[in-house]
Amino acid sequence: MQNSTHKEFTGSEGQLAVDVLESKDIIVIRAAIAGVSASDLDVHVTNDIVTIRGERRSGREIQNATAHFEECFWGTFSRSIVLPHHVKPDEADAVIEAGILTLTLPKSHGDMQVKVREVL
Repeated sequence: MQNSTHKEFTGSEGQLAVDVLESKDIIVIRAAIAGVSASDLDVHVTNDIVTIRGERRSGREIQNATAHFEECFWGTFSRSIVLPHHVKPDEADAVIEAGILTLTLPKSHGDMQVKVREVL
């Protein structure tokens, strides 16, 4: 699931809720994705941004039904997260367990500063 090519999703997208946790050596991103098949999920990791896209399918429709509550989001969703620290995209790990996507991103501890030269 790391460094994959973005799939094309059309229509209005929902926004995925995430937790972003940071320790000395890793950044962990968690997202509840219950009902989403791994084949309907795309995770793209760069050194400073993670993008998660997917689609939650509603399953069978009930004909001639009145909806009293519609609180669950069905359809395509996405979320881009600017990371609080640069990471090593090639070492990213993704696990889906009990409807929770957990991304573990090892931090890059090298000098990531960019020097800017003044031009007059």
